[in-house]
Amino acid sequence: MGCYIMGIEYNESARTFRLNTPSSTYMICIVDEEQFIGHVYYGKRVPDADLSYLMRIQEPPFTPSVNNRDRVSFLDAFPMEYPTHGLGDFRQDCLSVRTENGNTACGLRYRSHRIFAGKPPLVGLPATFGGEKDCSTLELLAEDPVLQLQVTLRYTVFEHLDVITRSVDVKNTSNKSIQLTKVLSTCLDIDNRSFDMITLHGSWARERQIQRREVGYGRQSVSSLRGESSHQEHPFVALAEHNATQQSGEVYGFNFVYSGNFLAQVERTQFDTLRVVMGIHPEDFSWTLAPGELFTAPEAVMVYSCEGIGGMTRTFHDLYRNHLIRGEYRDAKRPILINNWEATYFDFNTEKLLAIAGEASKLGIEMLVMDDGWFGARNSDDRSLGDWVVNTKKLPGGLKYLVDEVKKLGMRFGIWFEPEMISPDSDLFRAHPDWAIQIPGRVPSLARSQYVLDYSRADVRDYIYGQISAVLHSADISYVKWDMNRPLTDLGSCALPAGRQGELSHRYVLGLYELQERLITDFPHLLLENCSGGGGRFDPGMLYYSPQIWCSDNTDAVERLKIQEGTELIYPLSTIGAHVSVCPNHTVGRNTPFSTRGYVAMAGTFGYELDITKLSPEDKEEVKQQVAMYHRYNDLIRRGDYYRIASYSENHEDDCWAVVSKAKDEALVVYVRVLGQPNMRSRCIRLQGLEETAFYRVEGGNTVLSGAALMNAGYCISGLWGDFQGRLIHLIRVR
Repeated sequence: MGCYIMGIEYNESARTFRLNTPSSTYMICIVDEEQFIGHVYYGKRVPDADLSYLMRIQEPPFTPSVNNRDRVSFLDAFPMEYPTHGLGDFRQDCLSVRTENGNTACGLRYRSHRIFAGKPPLVGLPATFGGEKDCSTLELLAEDPVLQLQVTLRYTVFEHLDVITRSVDVKNTSNKSIQLTKVLSTCLDIDNRSFDMITLHGSWARERQIQRREVGYGRQSVSSLRGESSHQEHPFVALAEHNATQQSGEVYGFNFVYSGNFLAQVERTQFDTLRVVMGIHPEDFSWTLAPGELFTAPEAVMVYSCEGIGGMTRTFHDLYRNHLIRGEYRDAKRPILINNWEATYFDFNTEKLLAIAGEASKLGIEMLVMDDGWFGARNSDDRSLGDWVVNTKKLPGGLKYLVDEVKKLGMRFGIWFEPEMISPDSDLFRAHPDWAIQIPGRVPSLARSQYVLDYSRADVRDYIYGQISAVLHSADISYVKWDMNRPLTDLGSCALPAGRQGELSHRYVLGLYELQERLITDFPHLLLENCSGGGGRFDPGMLYYSPQIWCSDNTDAVERLKIQEGTELIYPLSTIGAHVSVCPNHTVGRNTPFSTRGYVAMAGTFGYELDITKLSPEDKEEVKQQVAMYHRYNDLIRRGDYYRIASYSENHEDDCWAVVSKAKDEALVVYVRVLGQPNMRSRCIRLQGLEETAFYRVEGGNTVLSGAALMNAGYCISGLWGDFQGRLIHLIRVR
C-alpha cells in the first residue's frame, strides 16, 4: 500500500517518501516508535523504494526504543530532516523556541502527511509557482506534543526540473504564547564526499564574486544581518564534488527566496557528515506566536546536478524564468533605456533631459529614465527622501509635460524612487520623526545622510504608496527603478511593543513585499527594476516582484565580467540590469573600447548610462550598431541555455560565455581578452551545449564546423590587439 502523485511516492510498509525529479531522488523515512523524521538520500535518481539502511540505525547507538541509555548519542548522529534545539543534537538546528517558563528545547514527531498535485502559494511571501501538471507537493505534519507546537514541512517537486523547494509552517495549538527564536527553512544531512563549498562574496561595486573552498570541520557560513540580502554575502551556497567542473560532477545548490537577514551554513561533523541549513538569520530574530497563530518561513530552493556546475546553473535559470518571475515582461524583450544618472547626477532640468532623449531617440534607444533628483528640494543626497513631489523648478511644466515631450520622440519614460528611505532634512521627517527606524534615547546612525522608514507599520506603507501612486497616475510612466541605498541599523520600532521588537527585521521585509505586490497589481503594465546601491538586494525574493534587478553600480566592463559571472551562476541573463557607460569609467577610471562595453552589457537587459549628447560621431554610430545587435540576439540571450566557457575571475586573462538555443540551432558566443600580451597565438576555445552531429556556420563567413569539432577541438579567436578587446561569434545550424 502507498500513495503516488507525479514525482512523490509513499511506501507504507517501508515508511519512506521518495521524491523524484528527472535526474534525482530525495528520500525521507519515518523511524522508531517515536516517529523521528529522518533524511535517507539525495542524489542521482535511483529506483529503490527503501534505502533506509543509509541512516545506519542498525548500528550503535541504535534508536531510543532499542537503546534509550544512549539517546543523546543517537540524536547527535541521526540524519534529521528538520533538527530542533536542546535535546541532544548538537549540530546546527533549524527550530528553537522560548516558552513562558523560559525553556528553549523542542522536539518533533511525525503525525501525518498529505501528497497532492500543484504547489500552494506562501501567504505574504515570494515563492516559486507551478500548476498541477508542473509539480507535486508533500506536506509532512510533525508535532512537539509537550509544547503543542505543530510544524508542517513542505516539499515541492518540479516535474521537468531537478528542483525541490522547501518551506515550513509553525502553528501554536496550545493555550499559551510561544516565542520562536529560530525558524530555518531547510536542512540537508549528507555524507561528505570531498565536497567543496561555493559561495558568493563582495562589497559595493564588486558584488557576487565566486569563492570555492574545501569544506573543513566545523561550521562555515555566509550570512547577512543588514536587513537585506546584501552586497557582502549572498543567500546561496553549493556543495560541489572536489573534481566537479562546469561540465561534470555532482553539485547541490541552495538558494533562499528572501530579501532580508539570512544564514546559509555548512557544517562538517565528527562523523564526516555534512549538514547544510538555510533560513532567516536567528540573530536579533524572535516571533511571538499566540495561541492559534501560524508562522510561515520563506522558501528555500534545492537544485541537484550530475552534470557539473553548469547543469546547476541552467536548472536555476529555467526555474526562475518559468516559475518565479511574473507579469507581462517575464518573457518579453525589455526596452533599451538610457539613464541620466552618470550623465548629469543631480544637475539636470527639463531641457537637459529632453536633449538626452532627443539624441537617444535618433539612435534607436527606446526609453528615458530620470534618476535621483527630481523631487522635493533634492539637489544633493542629504535631503528630501520621503517628499515624493515633483520639483517644478527643475522640471518647469511638471512631470506630465516632460513625459509627453519624451513620448513625442517615440520613447517611453521611466522614473527613480527610493521609497524605503527618509532624509532628516525632509518635510516627512519633520512631520513624522517616529516613522524612522530608531532606538529611543540613541542618536540614529546615518548612512548616505538618510534613515530607514519603518515598513513594519501599515500607516507608513500606506502614506508612501499614496505618494508613489499619485506620481505614477500623473503621467504615462512605463518603468520604475526602486532603489534602497543603506542597510538597517538601530533596530527599533515606535509601533511595536517591547516583546515584539525582535520581529522588526522580518516584518520590514514582509512590508516591502506587500508594497511591491500592491504596486505591480495596481500598475500591471509597469516594468519594475529593483536596485539596492547596485546589487545589494539581488535575490530570488525580489525577482518575484521585478523581472530585472540592477546588477551593480559598477558599470566598468572589466569589473562587470566578474560581477556578472557570479550573478549568472544562479540568475538568468534576462534578470541582470547591465548598461554601457562612458569612459573613463566613473567607478574605476578605466578606458575600455565602446564595442567591448556593448558585448559585456549584452549579457543582461542592456541599456546606457551616459550623456549621449557628448559622444563622438564614431561612438554614436556604435550605439546604432549595438541597438541592432540587441534586437537581433536578445531573444536567444533571454531564452537560451547559458554556458560558462572561460572565467576571468579564475584565469585572470580572458572571459567567455555562450548562450545556446533550446533547439540547439543557433548559439551566441562572447569572448573578451582582458590584457594584451606579446608573442601570443590565437586563443582556441572549446564550446559547450551544441549538437555533436550538427554542423554550424559562423555568421559573417564561410566557415562550417560540426558541433563535435567546436566542442572537442575548439574554435580559434585571433586578431585581438590591445587591452580589453571583445569578439562576438554567432553560430547558425546549417544541417
